[in-house]
Amino acid sequence: MPKDTEYGVPDADNPKWKKEKFVRSIGFDELPPNLQRALKRGKRGPQKAPTEELISVRLSPDVLTALRATGDGWQTLIDETLRRHFVKRTRPS
Repeated sequence: MPKDTEYGVPDADNPKWKKEKFVRSIGFDELPPNLQRALKRGKRGPQKAPTEELISVRLSPDVLTALRATGDGWQTLIDETLRRHFVKRTRPS
């Protein structure tokens, strides 16, 4: 969403609904079961045992741009890169 768009305010992409549209709409429970399952899937609940720690770190704009350009998983890429460089791996004898 562009920064100049205010949340909840209708715009060209999301016009205000008129009465006719509400009349034609249906509730979630009225959707076909396979569509309900597809829409529910992908939502993630709270982790029972988080394996990572949430932190805040400042990165240079060019570094962040390059990381994001690698696509989905760029945060995992940071974790893997730092692990390779800073965490000693124990090798079996």
